[in-house]
Amino acid sequence: MVERFVNARGQSLAYSYVDGAGPTVVFLGGFMSDMQGSKAVHFESWAKSAGRAYLRFDYSGHGASEGMFTEGSITQWAEDARALIDAVTGGPVILVGSSMGGWISLVLARSMGSRVAGLIGIAAAPDFTEDSMWAGFDAAQRDTLARDGVVFLPSDYGDPYPISKVLIEESRASLVMRDPLQFDFPVRLFQGTKDTAVTRDTALALLDHIEAADLQLTFKQGADHSFSSPECLDLLTAAIEGIAPPV
Repeated sequence: MVERFVNARGQSLAYSYVDGAGPTVVFLGGFMSDMQGSKAVHFESWAKSAGRAYLRFDYSGHGASEGMFTEGSITQWAEDARALIDAVTGGPVILVGSSMGGWISLVLARSMGSRVAGLIGIAAAPDFTEDSMWAGFDAAQRDTLARDGVVFLPSDYGDPYPISKVLIEESRASLVMRDPLQFDFPVRLFQGTKDTAVTRDTALALLDHIEAADLQLTFKQGADHSFSSPECLDLLTAAIEGIAPPV
C-alpha cells in the first residue's frame, strides 16, 4: 500500500512501509528510478515473508512523489530519505542503496551514527554529478548549462537525462569522496563486471576510501548495472541476512 509523507519543502512523497522486526531495511533507489523497480519490489516481498521491517519510497521528482526532477539534487533527496526514515521507522536501519542511492546511503550513514546497523551498496555511484558529469562536460555543455539551466545527456534507458544546474551545484554539498568515511558497521559493496554506467575503478576507489573493520566488495561476473537478475537478488538478500539474521 502506497502512503504519503510531506517533506520540509511541502512536497508529498510516496512510500511503502512493511511493519516487522528490526533492523528496518531501507531501499534507496537510483537516478530517475522509482520504488516500483525490480530490486525495491523484490526486497518488499522478501521482507514480508521474513517478518522484517522494510521501507521503500520515491524521492521528490521521482515516481509517484511530487516535485520536478530538474529542481532536485542529491542534497535534497538525501534530506527526503532522512526525513522519511526518521518519521516512519524507529531503531536501527540497514541502508541498501542502488547506484545514486548508494551515494545517498553514504551521506546518510555519515550522519546517522549508531542508527545504522549496516550498509549495502549496489553499483554505488558516489559523487557522480561532480566527478563524472561536471568533469566530463565540454565547454559547450557548460555554456548550455549556464544559459539554459539544463543540459541533456544520452541514456541507455530511453529518453536523454536532463541534468540541471541545480543538480550539479546543490549536490556539491553532499560529496562523500573528499573526506574519510569511517564506519563501525558492516559494509557490503556489489558491482557487476558488465556494468556500463559505473566503472570497476569507482567500486575499487570506494573500497579504498571507506575505513571499516567489516568491509567487503563483491564483483558479480556478467552482471549489468541493474544488478537485478535472480542470482544478483539472491546475493543481495543473503548480504542483508548476513548483517541481520532471519527472525
